[in-house]
Amino acid sequence: MDPSRRAPLLTAPGVGLGLGGLLGAWGLLSPWILLAALPLLPLFRWPLGLGLALVLLRGLLWPVPEPPYGLRLEGVFQVRGGFTAWEDHRLWVRHYPPLEDGLYHLRGYLAPPEGRRNPGGFDQRAWLLAQGVEGVFHVERAEAQAPLPDPRAPFRERLVRGLSPPSQGVVRGLTLGEKDGLGETYAQFQRAGLAHLLALSGLHVGFLVGSLVLLLWPLGRWRYLLALLVLPLYLWLAGPSPSLVRASLMAGLSLLGLFLGLGAAGVLQALGLALFLQLLHRPEALLSLAFQLSHLAVLGIALVLSPLPRPPGPWGYLLGGLLATVAAQAFLAPLLLHRFGFLPLLSPLSNLLALPTVALMVPLGFLKLLLGGVLAPLVEPLAQALLLLARAAAQGPLLRFGEITPVGFALYYLGLLPLLLALHRLWTWRKALVLASLPALAGLLSAWPKPLDLWALDVGQGDALLARMGGGSVLVDGGRPEQGERLLQALRALGVQALEVLVATHPDADHYGGLLRVAEEVPVGLALLSPAFPRDHPLVGALEERGVPLLFPGAGTRLGVGRGSLEVLWPPYLRGDKDEDGLVLLLDFGRARALLLADVPQEVERRLAVEEVAVLKVSHHGSRTGTAEVLLERTRPRVALIGVGRGNPYGQPHPEVLERLAARGAKVYRTDRHGAVRVSFGYAW
Repeated sequence: MDPSRRAPLLTAPGVGLGLGGLLGAWGLLSPWILLAALPLLPLFRWPLGLGLALVLLRGLLWPVPEPPYGLRLEGVFQVRGGFTAWEDHRLWVRHYPPLEDGLYHLRGYLAPPEGRRNPGGFDQRAWLLAQGVEGVFHVERAEAQAPLPDPRAPFRERLVRGLSPPSQGVVRGLTLGEKDGLGETYAQFQRAGLAHLLALSGLHVGFLVGSLVLLLWPLGRWRYLLALLVLPLYLWLAGPSPSLVRASLMAGLSLLGLFLGLGAAGVLQALGLALFLQLLHRPEALLSLAFQLSHLAVLGIALVLSPLPRPPGPWGYLLGGLLATVAAQAFLAPLLLHRFGFLPLLSPLSNLLALPTVALMVPLGFLKLLLGGVLAPLVEPLAQALLLLARAAAQGPLLRFGEITPVGFALYYLGLLPLLLALHRLWTWRKALVLASLPALAGLLSAWPKPLDLWALDVGQGDALLARMGGGSVLVDGGRPEQGERLLQALRALGVQALEVLVATHPDADHYGGLLRVAEEVPVGLALLSPAFPRDHPLVGALEERGVPLLFPGAGTRLGVGRGSLEVLWPPYLRGDKDEDGLVLLLDFGRARALLLADVPQEVERRLAVEEVAVLKVSHHGSRTGTAEVLLERTRPRVALIGVGRGNPYGQPHPEVLERLAARGAKVYRTDRHGAVRVSFGYAW
């Protein structure tokens, strides 16, 4: 590498401080990452060491305090934005429905935040920790005392005055980052690749500050100071989201430099300083998805666009907008796929088409906060145009993928690094392409072995089991209807793009309900339904409408799936009881077998012709009427899975069932306590 090319980047103190702060914050979560600082210190020298030391000390000396879990609280609390405070602790208030801002007399108890309960599920612990919260106030009783004054309410009222309801939601999102009430509209923006427009960031700050600087041109350099003073007002109105704070810090540094005659701060320099300051204030902010997306997007744009020439005039503007979106997507792609399971392929085009409209709407929205309905005739058609674009682009193709491992992230960015070095003319393209192909090849080879495993997914009080059988997937039951979206998220996270077989063991809502949503979104090769399902059942109709072949099997039905097989052991004939007519399945993974008992009673269990199995899905959520002693003696399971909801009113699983399983040496896993449970049988090559 040519030292003359390297020096400007490596000697910029902002870049070193930001990188050091990042390593320090990351080291608080995973201390081994601090080893990465050793080879970087000779390159970035004192800025990296200072940034690392300050952020590390900040996190060690002033960590987020843990409240005394289990303590019962009662008293008058101020709730704002879903949070409250008690002594030195900031707490998230858990209550259904969520409490509006106000003063309340609350009674409840403190508990720790929960981690993810399913693949692709919501990680409450990381979300709260990123906001400096380590405790959840579970409210059992809430009595409203008084509303809280909101000095921003008049601004919000003026913002939406004179607009239609759909336009109100878009303008609130685009101006203040508020997504409440958008519903399906927000989902359309996500599928169109335009959701970032509704999360305030550098795009919004850039359009706002740029408009003010142009408008105040006659004031000379004083216009930079006035524009700088607007940033705190914008933060107060919209709230200090990580992306908006980052963008305001970067813009503020540049405006201050221009006002003092020092020139605008370089993008990487300003980004590094903003990263350092945010992590010094709150190291745990590194866990915030908005924080990660915001910094990665700007890094991608800065590193990709800076070495590229751009033609003058309108074509240069169009090319620059397109390349900016592609550059940001290149850095964000694995994170977006990991967290959301899809990436809109038309995103660069839809963003290019949206930019002119957004460039007008952002400054107009800010003015509308002050002027109200006067500007509605201008804002309404712009909002409708943006809605129309989002609806059209949402129909475009999506790249789908499952969760990505840390090794997968490392391989992706290792493959990207040589291409960036070639783009900056530090390496030849031939060398870069050869080296970039090695991580890509390693990634392809790592996807070759197919998993052999059984997942008991957490769908509350219900059953949902996913068997991945070396190239073929079987979903058995899906919980209640309200669990459908959670089930879909888990399937996407596990990389299940299609189901070879979908099974509904019997027509109770806690078994078939979530399958209605799955049938809408996931291709299904064959559906096996208990003979107890009536032919006019909603699930039967949903599957027939999508052309899925249906089979109402009896004992003896056997199917090959992937490298394994599925066999129906029960029922031999209809007995007239939905539990007794439930499908009992034996899954053979080649290396081990699993017995799934649906909700059948002990009478049925005694008649099953089955020998030893590795895994037993306990009957009827651990009900006393199932899991007979004679069955356990015959099958001798090493692992027992129980799908059950927390605090269910049925007393499940029953203590007698747990005692029988313990006496046989079976290790019990319950979804109410463990969340989703994976039993692995290795891989198929």
